[in-house]
Amino acid sequence: MTRITVDVNDEWLEAAREALGTDTKVATINAALHAFAVRRQAKEIVAAFDQVEMDFTMSEQAWRHGGGRDLGRLAEHAREGEAAA
Repeated sequence: MTRITVDVNDEWLEAAREALGTDTKVATINAALHAFAVRRQAKEIVAAFDQVEMDFTMSEQAWRHGGGRDLGRLAEHAREGEAAA
């Protein structure tokens, strides 16, 4: 781990602390750096998928239970589950 001394904008630090739910300056800075690194990795993963041609022809038949990829009623099913809880 690297130890550094740096001037930080107090308003930005406080905003980041609130958004990240951290308790200390060190935790806030580390969480912010981690979030930035993860976001960068996610962009790289999405870019990699964008370069791959995908063929979903007949994909609904690949599911043995008769094509479970119809998400048309997903929100309705979620609300039914909430009502039952």
